[in-house]
Amino acid sequence: MKTLAEIVVAVLSLLGAGFALIGSWGLVRLPATMERLHGPTKATTLGLGALLLASVVYFRTQLGVWTAHELLISLFLFLTAPISANMIAKVHLHRLRSGAANEPPGIAGPPPRPGEEGDWATFEAPARDTPASTANS
Repeated sequence: MKTLAEIVVAVLSLLGAGFALIGSWGLVRLPATMERLHGPTKATTLGLGALLLASVVYFRTQLGVWTAHELLISLFLFLTAPISANMIAKVHLHRLRSGAANEPPGIAGPPPRPGEEGDWATFEAPARDTPASTANS
């Protein structure tokens, strides 16, 4: 049983370290802010979750104690990472719309304009006299 637990801890540690490395590398290498958000919010969060799970398994099998610290860290991480990414994205879009941001072109290319690939419009202001434009007046 101890050997199986060691294998599980090793696999989870390697998996977590790999996800954390890929997420950190994406944070450094991707040029645009919106592309750079995926590194810490997706891959690094999964990597840290796997490392914390490996810690739970290790302490349970080696020392015979349950620790809640790792579970609390995972809970706070999974709650705060999407919220912070959403706030960073909103600020970035606001700065782009107001002309304050000087963003390098991303590897994904420019976002599609309305009518090209659908009816969504992230960068466009609502048309005048529509429910979306008068909702906050």
